[in-house]
Amino acid sequence: MNGHFPWLTVMAALPFAGGLLVAALPAGKRLLAKNVALAVTLAELVLAVIVTVKFSPDGDRYQMTESYSWIKSFGVHWALGVDGIGVVLILLTAVLMPILVLASWHDADTPQVRMDGTAGDKAAPRSTHAFFALMLMVEAMVVVSFAATDIFVFYIFFEAMLIPMYFLIGGFGGAQRSYAAVKFLLYNLLGGLVMLAAVVALYVVTANQDIGGAGQGTFDLIRVSQAVASGELDINPAAEKAMFLGFLFAFAIKAPLWPFHTWLPDTMTEATPGVAVLVTAMVDKVGTFAMLRFCLELFPNASKTFAPLVVTLAVIGIIYGALLAVGQTDIKRLIAYTSISHFGFIIMGIFAMTTQGHSGATLYMINHGFSTAALLLIAGFLITRRGSKTIADFGGVQKVAPVLAGTFLVAGLATLSLPGLAPFVSEFLVLIGTFSRYEVAGVFATVGIILAALYVLVLYQRTMTGPVKAGVEKIKDLNVREMVVVAPLIALLLVLGVYPKPILDVVNPAVEDTITRVEQNDPKPTDPIVPAEQQLAADTHGGNK
Repeated sequence: MNGHFPWLTVMAALPFAGGLLVAALPAGKRLLAKNVALAVTLAELVLAVIVTVKFSPDGDRYQMTESYSWIKSFGVHWALGVDGIGVVLILLTAVLMPILVLASWHDADTPQVRMDGTAGDKAAPRSTHAFFALMLMVEAMVVVSFAATDIFVFYIFFEAMLIPMYFLIGGFGGAQRSYAAVKFLLYNLLGGLVMLAAVVALYVVTANQDIGGAGQGTFDLIRVSQAVASGELDINPAAEKAMFLGFLFAFAIKAPLWPFHTWLPDTMTEATPGVAVLVTAMVDKVGTFAMLRFCLELFPNASKTFAPLVVTLAVIGIIYGALLAVGQTDIKRLIAYTSISHFGFIIMGIFAMTTQGHSGATLYMINHGFSTAALLLIAGFLITRRGSKTIADFGGVQKVAPVLAGTFLVAGLATLSLPGLAPFVSEFLVLIGTFSRYEVAGVFATVGIILAALYVLVLYQRTMTGPVKAGVEKIKDLNVREMVVVAPLIALLLVLGVYPKPILDVVNPAVEDTITRVEQNDPKPTDPIVPAEQQLAADTHGGNK
């Protein structure tokens, strides 16, 4: 047990306790339940800001660490700690949660939708208490996943978050909510079961080599990664590849990486807008984060072996997601496919294994969270007003709701990574990092940028411009609550678009340490005038021409 204040444990406990409190409130106190949920998320945001301010980029890799013995016989500890990557993702989670609570203020007040798409009994609305309690539970589990430094603890919460997500999707979604929820659960459970086998195998390897001491194995991420980096833990190459694939399989489903992505469009289409943001902006980020923290650091040799394959799958996902987004007729499904394309960029940056790629991928996780949240929530407000998700049912919205249309345009431009908006910087870094090691992959990935401009601008043109279609004239502009939801997201997209330095300063030390542990150096650029053979010869003899 450490002597300092357990900030991270408190951050995990607060939303969990808040969820229990909301669930226990009297059934008639719907407004109170909402206010308590909002207050808890705001308090969590304050804690996240404190933790971020206390974090020193020049300090140790993992800070605010705490460790308490949990299952002593197996060497399991309640062990938490944050590096630069983990702390910014926890901050992302904390910033988004009060926004999602406000955006979802009335999502559980309406009657449940029947499987045939018709409204249910208006006298029997869904449980507001359960809805917000489940959202708070998800927040707690995501925070633990970003902070866990015990592999077993990470696995428990990586899997446990599926339970509240299942009920949020299946209990509060659209007409096909049950199908989407079961598909989400089965896909992610399969990945988790495969990962469990890899976790057990890793423990056995550490036990055989007495990494935990006293003849025990260990789940201590910091201890195991240090043993791997120093050569103290010698893993058979075939076993390392098998364990790497076990971890990667689970993370590739969660992320999601093509071809393990098929659960995401159904989930995002059927879930409420707030829950859809919860999935793609927070829960899915656990998958990409885990690729950096677990796959690369625990299995560096296997990571290098499989990197070309993963980069290839990521590039396919970039183009595939963008192409399918172009052809969608459902607004939410279109946004889902854009996320598949964007996750391709993130994963490509991770497995390019360059400092620019890793910094860009981490920054992309943040920026994608804000841009997707803005686009999905504004689309949700639009869909609620019109009562339809079909693009063809819209037209001329900017004439009747100019603020809604304007914010939708800014969110869409951020999605296509327009220079000056936050995602541009991260996408640019990812492409630079990829080009320096995988030139062909970088070239193909740029096709996704062109397609992004197509699907975003066509979506805006079809929904917002032109004559006002029948039924659209009744659409009202954003109200005060909705403006409070949208304004901070737009502001963050603008600020991080021109000044991403504060985040990069926090992230870069962790990125450089990861690159060092994987024993990868950034490729040295060649002189475009001097032939590569002469450049190599000159470098060998200690100079450049």
